[in-house]
Amino acid sequence: MSDDIQGRGRLRDASVVVARDAHGLVAVLSAEFPRHGGEYLFLPGGRREPGEDDETCARRELREEAGVTAKSWRALGSYAISLDATARVHLFEARDLTLGPQELTPTEQHFELAWWPMEEAIDAAGKGRFLLPAGPLALLLAERPGQVPGFM
Repeated sequence: MSDDIQGRGRLRDASVVVARDAHGLVAVLSAEFPRHGGEYLFLPGGRREPGEDDETCARRELREEAGVTAKSWRALGSYAISLDATARVHLFEARDLTLGPQELTPTEQHFELAWWPMEEAIDAAGKGRFLLPAGPLALLLAERPGQVPGFM
């Protein structure tokens, strides 16, 4: 695949967020994906809008999809979406959360939010319950032993 995927234009960078509340629970979304054969889990995230940087995109997606704002942010890393694309997925961890209403778009109305213990979310990733790789990778990077939280 190239950056021009089926004539839809250049892929945009994306951000994905591991949002952890004061009890260590993680915001996990679920939805039916009939094209892929069932219900899957995913973390809040999505494509960058024009004029956004990676963290601004992460903040917007967390607010829209989970109804959450965060005071503390830590970058976890990034990776290329595919070998043929220059677009990247940027992973973040968010803490010091404030909960509010979800701001779902019409295509996101079926997104269900739940708060999972980190261990159970990682276990679900190992069982193939996440459709895309960004969520499991972000969960694992957020749980790296010996990491000193570098929250901003």
